[in-house]
Amino acid sequence: MSKPRRTTDPLYRDATAPIDDRVNDLISRMTLEQKVSQLYNSAKPTETAKGSGACWGWGKRYLTPGAEPVCLCWTTAVEELGIPAYEWWNECLHGCSSSWTATVFPQAIGMAASWNVDLLHRVAVAISDEARAKHHENLRSGAIEPHTGLTYWSPVINIFRDPRWGRGQETYGEDPYLTGRLGVAFVRGLQGDHPRYLKTVATPKHLAVHSGPEKLRHIFDARVSERDLRETYLPAFETCIKEGQAASAMPTYNMVNGESCSASKTLLTGILREEWGFGGYVVSDCDSIKNVHQFHGVAETPVEAAALALQTGCDLNCGTTYRALTEALGKGLISERDIDQALRRTLTGRFRLGMFDPPEMVPYAQIPASVIDSQEHRELAREVARQAIVLLKNEDSLLPLSRTLRSIAVIGPNADSVDALLGNYNGSPSSVVTVLEGIKRAVSPGTEVVHAAGCDLGADALTPDSLDHFNRAVAVATQADIAVLVLGLSTALEGEENQAWDSRIGDDRSRLDLPGVQADLLKAVHATGTPVVVVLMTGSAVAVNWADQHVPAILNAWYGGEEGGSAVADVLFGDYSPAGRLPVTFYKSVDQLPPFTDYSMANRTYRYFKGEPLYPFGYGLSYTEFRYSDLTVTPPQAQAGDDITVGVTVQNVGGRAGDEVVQLYVADAAASHPVPIRSLQGFGRIHLNVGEQTMVQFVLTPRQMSLVDDLGRRVIEPGEFIVTVGGGQPDALGTEEGRNLLTGSFKLTGKVISVK
Repeated sequence: MSKPRRTTDPLYRDATAPIDDRVNDLISRMTLEQKVSQLYNSAKPTETAKGSGACWGWGKRYLTPGAEPVCLCWTTAVEELGIPAYEWWNECLHGCSSSWTATVFPQAIGMAASWNVDLLHRVAVAISDEARAKHHENLRSGAIEPHTGLTYWSPVINIFRDPRWGRGQETYGEDPYLTGRLGVAFVRGLQGDHPRYLKTVATPKHLAVHSGPEKLRHIFDARVSERDLRETYLPAFETCIKEGQAASAMPTYNMVNGESCSASKTLLTGILREEWGFGGYVVSDCDSIKNVHQFHGVAETPVEAAALALQTGCDLNCGTTYRALTEALGKGLISERDIDQALRRTLTGRFRLGMFDPPEMVPYAQIPASVIDSQEHRELAREVARQAIVLLKNEDSLLPLSRTLRSIAVIGPNADSVDALLGNYNGSPSSVVTVLEGIKRAVSPGTEVVHAAGCDLGADALTPDSLDHFNRAVAVATQADIAVLVLGLSTALEGEENQAWDSRIGDDRSRLDLPGVQADLLKAVHATGTPVVVVLMTGSAVAVNWADQHVPAILNAWYGGEEGGSAVADVLFGDYSPAGRLPVTFYKSVDQLPPFTDYSMANRTYRYFKGEPLYPFGYGLSYTEFRYSDLTVTPPQAQAGDDITVGVTVQNVGGRAGDEVVQLYVADAAASHPVPIRSLQGFGRIHLNVGEQTMVQFVLTPRQMSLVDDLGRRVIEPGEFIVTVGGGQPDALGTEEGRNLLTGSFKLTGKVISVK
């Protein structure tokens, strides 16, 4: 219980008073200078920030050539009012991200491959437990360390429209519905379910049309139709804001249809605030408000840029452009009411986190530091990594392998690579299990495991110095009973815009196939006659056409996190039956794609792509077999605006227990406007023992049967709709044989109606 407020104490210190009243009271006591100081990051010399994580990542800036770097991570303290200095910037894409110890879960794209909403929620709960524990440990120690705040700039819910985008690994894939469902689960897990306090603040980003090219992100103007905006780029954000109740949001660096996203009246005022009813705060991406005047030309000076961004709804500036707000006020470009509104939103977030209340009143303040990278969280990381693995090919049931083989050759640049497990925006786990180590731990004592890297990850050609390593790998494969080739990518080859502060980070990709020497190594090992299993470590689609034609077994393990190697071994040796599904299309060639800078969705993603993929969205095999039967669509005819219920029976008819991902696709067969070829509108991951069966049911809401007309309005038209239920897409690889897709239909009658 908190102590009763003394009559001489200000209202904002009363922890029992309504938060809105406390925030208003605090603002009323602040000077203009104090107010503005809370809306931007003050430059802070790195040497004054304690801890090895100081200025991690984007926070490090060199403001003038040759000067000492400074952090752009902090708002200053207002000591006379008891407002402490605060760092708003923290990341938790797949675990708390900084140099301090934290559980590292599989990269976001890998978690999406699990197609498991409940699992994503459990991950987010674990991450927010660790965030709270570290935050309060930091407060108790009296230290001021970077990246120990409670406002997190995750999840990334941009649509992965093009596999060349280096940051696609941070997303949940190419589908708006899948992204939205996973995003809501993650947001809720981060923010908790307490009626008064937020556990942490979730910040879905980057609103809203953003997916490369990285090198152009500060200057690019993404031109999109109202239909693509409403059908593809906005739905996941809308779901996370309206259903997930995210307390914050972040716009992207680039422009959309001529407006800077950090100062967009369309996105931030019209859609986010007015249409969706968003009441939280908007934080800019770092230095993005500079783009408004430096690159976008929609403002001429920093003063005008700051005024425009503030008035359109960007409340908090990661950067220093908002220093100009005082001058903007003096010139009449903004009012003090505009400043108060932004401050009210940001302070409300801090009050809802309990930052101005006694710790004993905040239940999350009691989470112990022992949860950080705990055994329980490591086990969860392993489970997520197992559920993420997609079995792409298993000819003649080569997998699972016997753990009593005489010898196993583990080959490839990612076989013993930590970087290929951690992805980007990662924390620092207390230990990491590589694929090589996972295999060594899994085999019987009599099995010899021999390792040879064979080549460097990104090598395009063999050199005299590297030839010996290549030849040794081939020789090792020749002597083995099985060769496990661990190939693919890492953040050295794909990632965020390449920054001078970290040369390990890649950028966008220009091609989809394996780097040259990796492809040569694969062919040379295959030529030995030793059976080959390919394990891909990647954050995006890789065009392994040759492997698909010649290699009997292929797994995609993504960037599997700290227990990724254990998970790969679990699948290789049959301790776990793989059931991951692709959250992106694997194309055969970059030639199948439109230009990277073209943001039209025509011929992009499974919803609009008219070519033949290597592996389709939603695809993945299993060690067991499932049968679908008894499809029901109820009612078969309904009024536009009614719900439709789709049910199906799924039975495990194979020889071992396993998971199945049941997928529901809907196609509008009579649309008067352009619509997707088909759209995922329901999914569920279920576990069935041998012989077990269950009924799976989906409810299609009116919005899921709607389309976007030429004016950007979402409407439902009468007509016929085709539904398909099974373990993958209709007319997609492997779906007709072994996936047992069932197809039905329903009709809507009545008149065209609008839906929200």
